Parts: sequence; C-alpha cells; structure tokens
Amino acid sequence: MFGFGNVGAFGEIIADVGPLEKVVLVILFALSVVSWAIILHKALHFRLIARETGRFLKLYRESRRFSLVASGAKRLRQSPVARVYLGAYQELSATGTPPPDVMDGPPEPAEEGIPPERLDSLQRAMRRVQASEIDRMERYLAFLATTASAGPFIGLFGTVVGIMNSFKAIGTQGSASLAVVAPGISGALVATAFGLGAAIPAVLGYNYFVGRVRRWATEMDNFALELANLVERRLVRSTKPF
Repeated sequence: MFGFGNVGAFGEIIADVGPLEKVVLVILFALSVVSWAIILHKALHFRLIARETGRFLKLYRESRRFSLVASGAKRLRQSPVARVYLGAYQELSATGTPPPDVMDGPPEPAEEGIPPERLDSLQRAMRRVQASEIDRMERYLAFLATTASAGPFIGLFGTVVGIMNSFKAIGTQGSASLAVVAPGISGALVATAFGLGAAIPAVLGYNYFVGRVRRWATEMDNFALELANLVERRLVRSTKPF
C-alpha cells in the first residue's frame, strides 16, 4: 500500500539523481502541469460550447425573425454555430437595405430581397467564421501534441543519462554491486515514468479534443448549409417574372 514510507523513498530517489536528470524531471513535470491545465481548460470550454449552442439552436428553431435570433446570438459568443449565424446576419445587413425579416412561412421571394449574387458572399462570410472558430477551438492543442510526442523521448534521455551514471559509478568504484548501480538505475526509471506520465494524458486529451473539434466543424457545416437554404428561399430576389 502506498504510504508515507513510499513517498520518502521516492523523495530519496529524486534527491540522488544527478543535476542533468533533475533538469529532465523538472521539464517533464512542467510539461505535465501545463498539459493538465490545458485539458481542464478545453474540457470546460467544450462544455460551455455545447450548452450555449443548445440554447442558440432552441432560439433559432422557435423564433420567426432573423433579427431576434441575431440579438440572442450576440449573448452566446462561445457557441461556434451562433457565431456562424452572426457572420451571416452581418453580411446580410451589409446590403444597404434591410432584408425581409420573417424566417418561416411559404417562400415568397420579394423584389426588396437581396440579389442572387449576394448568396455567394454570404456563404463566403460563413466559411470565414467557420475557419476562425475551428482555429479558436484548436488553440493550445498543439502543445498537447508536442508533449505527447516529445515526453517519452525526454524521459528516455533522462534514462540514458541515469544508466551512464551507473556505469560511471561502476568504473569509479570498481564494483558492480547493487549499492553502486541502484541510484543511477532508479533515477533512470523515474525519468521514464515521468516521461510516460506527461505523454499519456497529453495524447489522450489531444485525441479526444480533436474529435470534438471535428464534431463541431461538422455541426457548423450543416448549420451553414441549412441557413444558406433558408436565406435563398426567403430573401433572395426572384429573377423570374411573377
């Protein structure tokens, strides 16, 4: 059972390692701390994204006016779907004349609506917002990827240094007894453990959050297509005579 004696023994092992190995352990410990901070931050971030997106989609499905949905979306800035809607609404508002505001009912394109070519600019505006939101959701994930790939190698470096110190002790004292080689070997194993301890949570967190980013990218794509279809039905000016 892990108790205070084990903690003391572990502290003695850390104290016995060489200065270079201590630097390796400090680096790995720092990588681990930062990785856990990023994991907790991203977990809270994606939880907030899910909550605010649910609120926005409820508003979007229930509201009958573009402007009311836009007003609600401005209060849900953590939702990437709400940001896509705001980008589209701002592009629509840039036409100079406010478009018809009703979102439901039978399609009745009016002469006061937007010209057909504005639909392309609307889709480009939504794609820009999508790219920006994906970049925002991927922020700090590169650090997790770096820790996942570099952590074991940094730990391996500490392991090699510990084994070298063990061989040096054997040559200096002319003995290969356990008392001579144990400190270097134990320090080497601690470096390996620290490397794996930093890398394993980082790679798990990275893979999980990359999956979440892909999911929300798909959600934004689907919403952008739905909104473009709605705008085309309701707001695009008809080019055919009535």
